[in-house]
Amino acid sequence: MPHPSRRGFLGLGSAAFALAFTTGLADPWTAPASAGTADYPFQLGVASGDPLPDRVILWTRLAPKPLEPLGGLPFNRIRVDWELAEDEGFTRRVRSGSAWATPEYGHSVHVDAKGLRPGREYFYRFRSGGELSPVGRTKTAPAPRSSPESLRLAFASCASWQDGYYTAYRHLADENPDVVFHLGDYIYEYGIVPMGGNRNTPVPEQFRVQCDTLDRYRVQYGLYKSDPDLQAAHHRAPWIVTWDDHEVLDNWAGRFGPGGEVTEQDYLVIRANAFRAFWENMPVRVPSMEGPDARIYRRFTFGDLAEFNVLDTRQYRDDQVCGDGQQVDCADRLDPARQMLGDEQERWLLDGLGASRARWNVLAQQIAMMQLDYDPGPAQRLSMDLWDGYRSAKDRLLTGLAERQVSNPVVLTGDIHYNLAGDLRTNFDDPASPAVGVEFVCTSISSGGNGNPNTGVPPGGSDPANPHLRFSSYQRGYVSCEVTRGQWRSDFKAVPYVDRPGAPVSTRASLVALDGAPGLQVL
Repeated sequence: MPHPSRRGFLGLGSAAFALAFTTGLADPWTAPASAGTADYPFQLGVASGDPLPDRVILWTRLAPKPLEPLGGLPFNRIRVDWELAEDEGFTRRVRSGSAWATPEYGHSVHVDAKGLRPGREYFYRFRSGGELSPVGRTKTAPAPRSSPESLRLAFASCASWQDGYYTAYRHLADENPDVVFHLGDYIYEYGIVPMGGNRNTPVPEQFRVQCDTLDRYRVQYGLYKSDPDLQAAHHRAPWIVTWDDHEVLDNWAGRFGPGGEVTEQDYLVIRANAFRAFWENMPVRVPSMEGPDARIYRRFTFGDLAEFNVLDTRQYRDDQVCGDGQQVDCADRLDPARQMLGDEQERWLLDGLGASRARWNVLAQQIAMMQLDYDPGPAQRLSMDLWDGYRSAKDRLLTGLAERQVSNPVVLTGDIHYNLAGDLRTNFDDPASPAVGVEFVCTSISSGGNGNPNTGVPPGGSDPANPHLRFSSYQRGYVSCEVTRGQWRSDFKAVPYVDRPGAPVSTRASLVALDGAPGLQVL
């Protein structure tokens, strides 16, 4: 897709990189009486994330006018009080404190609430200027040496605001999961048409241009996070998030930008602005910085039941080859030197998987790992942006799973606006090759519009070009998972439309992986 022309930059150099991370309506479930007033500071709701056994991040961002760069606030720091309790009525308060919402960080607040009990449900809220925020529900991870019997999670991705309503987020919230994984494309960097696309909601002129400056990214997040259904999903459970391409620029790869009129220096400034806006608007801990890079890959352990490796498949990859897109006979994709995760992240991942004592070992990441041949005939047409475009990196990872005898590998994926479920193999060109794990790909929340329920592979069906694929459908929604010691069940939840609010939700398919038996079962 062509990139719109950009505004100029204000002489930002390498110092801007290091600065990237230096330290609507409210959800009616918990909406304070003043939530709809024009000067209410908590228009963007609250959120929690990155749960550990003894702590969790509590987030809010003061913004009485979310569509303005500073949220309609003066360039002053503002005190914000917070409290955490064991009950929604806050009669059993366990922690409280104060923090400063500073203009340098978009008046966002990130509280690392420590000293909590493992595997416990908590409720939290903020107060500023005499106003109370909505109440959020969160939950800590189980104790490290515990043996939980079950875990309920959901995962989602790809929520273009102008493509449609976020009804799927509302249904996700209603499930009250223990944790939510968001696998990227939380926002889209594109400019927004005057009437807001499928939303048919006018947006100000400043939204016409693509995101590049910090202010422009901030108002994009302000628009997206004003959505009441998105806020509801944040209010019900802690989130663990990673980014994909649209949090920065379409199909970005490491330090390679879109080319053309954007120099590498300017691209890295854009990327630094995007990284900083991401942190300001997400319930995540401050990532470690090295030059213009920000480490967001990390690991979460839920007792000995499940361990989650949250990956970054954008920042350390080599550029896409053969002109990107879907290609036939692209020899460059086979280059053994090509990297998807980078040496350090790949080593961290494989070493961690080899040392894990968890029953289920999960990779929460962005792009399809299973081979996807888009040509129904004898030719093999593969996407250069997916793991298929990085064949050696994928082979090292899947072979590493087998060699380390990793217990029950499960890959959770977003990105491509399709529901997919399939087996992972060390040799996808050999249908007899044994499965080494399974992959579940969630469709988009709204990106791509309404979708089409009549396309794809029905549960238990077959795709001759991709015999390892067990299910696919082009609809909007998310995936809800029930994890026990004996099985991993994924329910693919779909809504029939997103071009208007209020869509119902249904389970399009249910697939199961059994402990100790790589490969998928269809229910």
